[in-house]
Amino acid sequence: MSMISFAPDTGVWLLATPHTSYALRVDETGAPCHLAWGPRLTLAEAEELVVPRPASTSSFEGRPPVGEELPVDGGTRYGPPSLQVRFADGSRAFEWQPTGHRVHEGELELAFRDRRYPLHVALHYRVRDDTDVIERWTVVRNAGDEPITLLRADSAAWALPPLPEYRLSHVTGQWSAETQLRRDQLPYGELVLTSRRGVTSHHANPWVMLDAGEATEEHGRVWSAALAWSGSWRITAQRTPDGRAGFTGGVGHDGTSVPLAPGEEFTTPPFAGLFSEGGFGAASRAWHAYTLAHVLPHPDEVAPVLYNSWEATGFDVDEVGQKALAERAAELGVELYVVDDGWFGARRSDRAGLGDWTPAPDRFPEGLAPLVQAVHRLGMAFGLWVEPEMVNPDSDLYRRHPDWVLHFPGRPRSELRNQLVLNFARRDVADWAYGWLTGLVGEYGIDFLKWDMNRAFSEAGWPGRQDGADRLGPQYVRNLYDVIDRLRADHPALRIESCSGGGGRVDLGILSRTDQAWASDNTDAADRMGIQHGYGQVYPARTMGSWVTDVPNQLTGRTVPLRFRFHVSMAGALGIGGDLTRWSEEELREGADLVAEYKKVRHLVQHGRLDRLSPPSADTGSVVQYTAPDASETLLLAYRRVGRHGAPVLPVRLRGLTSGARYRDARTGAVHHATVLGAYGLHPDLPPGDWSSTAVHLVREPEA
Repeated sequence: MSMISFAPDTGVWLLATPHTSYALRVDETGAPCHLAWGPRLTLAEAEELVVPRPASTSSFEGRPPVGEELPVDGGTRYGPPSLQVRFADGSRAFEWQPTGHRVHEGELELAFRDRRYPLHVALHYRVRDDTDVIERWTVVRNAGDEPITLLRADSAAWALPPLPEYRLSHVTGQWSAETQLRRDQLPYGELVLTSRRGVTSHHANPWVMLDAGEATEEHGRVWSAALAWSGSWRITAQRTPDGRAGFTGGVGHDGTSVPLAPGEEFTTPPFAGLFSEGGFGAASRAWHAYTLAHVLPHPDEVAPVLYNSWEATGFDVDEVGQKALAERAAELGVELYVVDDGWFGARRSDRAGLGDWTPAPDRFPEGLAPLVQAVHRLGMAFGLWVEPEMVNPDSDLYRRHPDWVLHFPGRPRSELRNQLVLNFARRDVADWAYGWLTGLVGEYGIDFLKWDMNRAFSEAGWPGRQDGADRLGPQYVRNLYDVIDRLRADHPALRIESCSGGGGRVDLGILSRTDQAWASDNTDAADRMGIQHGYGQVYPARTMGSWVTDVPNQLTGRTVPLRFRFHVSMAGALGIGGDLTRWSEEELREGADLVAEYKKVRHLVQHGRLDRLSPPSADTGSVVQYTAPDASETLLLAYRRVGRHGAPVLPVRLRGLTSGARYRDARTGAVHHATVLGAYGLHPDLPPGDWSSTAVHLVREPEA
C-alpha cells in the first residue's frame, strides 16, 4: 500500500504507517475532518467511514467539538479552537476554502484559505516507512496588506474514536521532582496542560497518552502525541457529552498571541502522534525508536560516562582542584570530565558574574587551556557548564546592556536565583551568545557543553517594539535553536546536554539539537526511580543523564549504598557527581568495577528495547529490562527498597527473547532457556536487606 493515497470520489485521504492508518477528508463545507486513527485500513475500508453528519437535535449544539483536523473559531463551533484569528477589521471568524494539495516523499500538504480574508492555512502530515509516528504541523500565512493577529495557532488536533471510557496519562511535578507519572480518568469538559514559564517546565511536559482505561504495560490500545517545542506551550484535552475525546496543542499559553504582518507566515512546531496496540510499553518503545531514528543529531553514538564537578566543589572552582578531581575521575573509568558553574568572571556564588564568560584569572591564570590539556592527557573529553540565556545584575554584561533583559519599563525586574533572563528574541543578543560560545569552544577545544537555564520568565516584555511582548515567546525559542544549530555547524564534534535547573527543558524540539538531557537536579537514587520511570514513557534512556552522587543526599538526606546508586544511574546515560576526593579506596574500587560493568552493557540500555517489568514501588522496588534489537543479549536491573522478612519473592518474566534459545548469565555462567525465562520467570539474585540491587546480563548461546 502507498504511504499516502486518495479517493477522489469521496475525498478521503489515507496515510499508512507500518502498522496503523490515519484517514481524513474535506467535507462539504470545505472543512478538513477526521475519519480514523488506529489499526490498518485499505482505502476502500476508510471510505466506508464516510457517513452523513447527523442532524442537530438542539439549537444549542452546533458542530461536534471533536472531529475536525484543526478546529477553528467560527460558525457554530463551541469547543476549544486550534486556530483563532483576529483580522484588522475586528472579525475573528475563519471559514475553510480548499485551494489544493501536494504529496511529496511521504508528506501531504492540504492548502486552504479563508473565504473572505487573505489568510492561507496549510495542514502538513508526514509519514515514514519505519515508524508509526505521524508528524503534523500547520503553516499560517498572511497574504494580504493588513496585519492579522493569531490569537491561537496550534500545530494539530487529534481525535479518538468513541470509547466507553477515557483515561489520560501525563507527567507532572516541580523542580527536583519532575516527570511524576499520572494516569487519571479524563473528566468531561476541557482539561488544560500548559507551561507559562517560557520553557518546557518541570511542572508538566508536552505529551499525552489516552486509552480506554483498560491498557496495561503489555496490552491495550494507546493513542499518544508529543509536541516538539521548548518554550511555553498548551495542550487542551476534551471529553464531550456525546462520547468523544480529542486534544489540541501548540505554542504559547492562554492570553498570548502572535502578530502576522502582511506577507508573513507562522510555522508551528511538529505535534507528532502515535497509535499502538501493545499497551504503554509498546507506545514507549515506539517513541524511543522514533527519537533515535529521526530526532537526535547523533543517535548511533554511545553516551560516554561523565563526571561533573558541581556537587564536589560548588562555586569553589580552580585549576588545581579540578586537575585533582580529573585524575580520580580517570581512575574510575570516566570518559568525559565536565567543569560546572564557577569557572568564569566574578562567579563566587550565584549572586554575581553570570554573563561574563571569560575564565576567572585568579582561578585559571593561563585560561582553561592547561586544564583542558590535562583532561585530554588523562584520556577524557572535556566539558564545560554554560548558561548563555541568563545574566546577574552584578555583572559587566548587565552594566553594559541593561536593556538586553526581559522587562517592562516602569515595572520591577523580578530576580529568581539572583538573575535575569536575556532576551534571546533579539537578534543582537542571540548573535552575542553565538559569538562567545563558538569562540570559547574553538579556542579551548571543548568537547561538550552542559547548557543550563535556571529560571522561568517574568516581565516578559521587549521594550522598544510595540509588538515585542507578542513576538517574544516564539522568536526566543527559534533564536535559541538557531544559536545551537550554528554552534554545532561550526564544531561538528561538539556534544551538548540540555539542562534547565534539571528537567525543565526536555522535549522533542530541544532533543533534535542536543545529545542528552539532565532529567533532574535530584540525584537521590530512590527519588530518581520515579523520575526516570516518568521520563522514559516517551524519551529514550540514551538521552537521560543520571548521576551517582554522595550520601547523605544533599536534597533528601537519604543514605543508600553505592551499588544501589550506581544501578539506578545505569538505567540511563551514566554520570558521576560525587566528591571523589572524599571517596574511600574501597568506594573508588567498587565505583571503578561498576563503571566497567556499565560499559559492557550500556549499548543495551542506550539502544535496546525497554521493558518495564515492574514499576517503581515503595515496597517491592522495580525491575527494568533492556534487550538488543536482535535479542542476542538482555539486561535486567532489579531494585528492592525495603527488605521484609517473610515477604513473597516473585519471579520476573522476561520479554522479547528468542524463542527456543538459551541464555547464559555473563557473571555466573548459569544457562537459562528462553521459554522458562518468559513463561515462568527468573528470580534476580538480590542481596538481603534494604536498598538491594543487581544487574543480570544474559547472552544468547550460539545454536548447536
